[in-house]
Parts: sequence; C-alpha cells; structure tokens
Amino acid sequence: MLEVLSIETIITFITASVVLSLVPGPDNLFVMSNSALRGWKIGLYTTLGLCTGLIGHTILVAIGVSVIFQTSTIAFNGLKIVGAFYLVYLAWLSIQNKELNLGKASQDSSNKSYYLTGVVMNLTNPKVAIFFLVFLPQFVNSNNHNVTSQIFLLGLLFICSAFFVFTSIAYLSSFLEGILKKSKTVNKNLNLLAAIIYIALAINLSFIHL
Repeated sequence: MLEVLSIETIITFITASVVLSLVPGPDNLFVMSNSALRGWKIGLYTTLGLCTGLIGHTILVAIGVSVIFQTSTIAFNGLKIVGAFYLVYLAWLSIQNKELNLGKASQDSSNKSYYLTGVVMNLTNPKVAIFFLVFLPQFVNSNNHNVTSQIFLLGLLFICSAFFVFTSIAYLSSFLEGILKKSKTVNKNLNLLAAIIYIALAINLSFIHL
C-alpha cells in the first residue's frame, strides 16, 4: 500500500473520510434509526449492507462505469427514481411498524433483510456514485501509472472509515432501544419520525440534479 499511496495521502484521506461519514446523511441516519428502534445488531447488519454498497461504487469508479451516471441524464434519473421509491417503501413499513421481512421469519432472515436493505439503499443513491467519482480521484497520484490499484485502495480506506463511524453510531444509538421498548407511545412516535426521515430523504433524492 505504501508503494501506491504515500503516508501523507493515507492520513489526509482517512481524516477526510471520517469527517464526511459523520456528516448527517441518508446512510448514518438510517443506521441511527434502525439501531435506536431495533438494537445495535440490526444497526451492525445495516452498516455491513451500506459498506457492501460502497464496494460496488468503488468498483464502478475503478472501471469507469460511474461516468455514465455523471453524463447520462436517463441513467442518473432512473437510479434516482428507484432509490426514492425504495425510501418511500421503508417509510410505509415504519408507519405500519413492520419489520423489513414481512410475515414469520427467523432472526437470521431479519438480519439478512436489513443487510440487503443497506446494500440496495446505498447502490440506488446516484449521489454516492457521483461523490465517489469526484472524491476518490482527488487523492490519486497521477505520476503513478497504477491508477486502478489506487482507486481500490482509497475505496477500501473509505469503507473502513465509514464502517468505524457507522458502527460507533449504531452502538451509541442502541442505548435508546431499552427506553423505547418501555413506552409504546414513544416507540410509535419514533417510528413515525423514522418514516418522516425516509420521506424527506426520498424528496431530497428526487430533487438531486446532475
């Protein structure tokens, strides 16, 4: 790694990645609400799903596919619409106070459903694709011809930084779970708040332009 990226670049990039991961956005708000309502384990699976989505975005940037979303209005709007509708679906589930896996299911199935939701939510956000396309190349050493390796390493560093931040948010937010379980009224109101957050994120995603 040291031969591809300098120590200064790594430190600067990790610092920037941690700060950006802390900025309130769809991903960390999703982790926070899930952890507060359903516990740190659900927050962890959500985080793993989101980070898996980031792997996808890293690959897209490395092979140049993300350029399509930056240059094609149809591709950008198509992905944006899918993401917005999915957020509305999550809002509906919150209002109904239902788990993501409808019907009777095992705990493993529930964990898997939150993991997959994290993956889908991250991958269907074109803003993340554009962000990676703009952010990662800024730290690439143009004198080093192995640009693809640099992109993958930077993506890995960002994912590790995001995982650290999101798991910390999940752990801290989970302390609210015990309080919420004692009050059905508070729990219901927080599910409503989560639904409002999802709707707000869907509206925000709908108005994103190239």
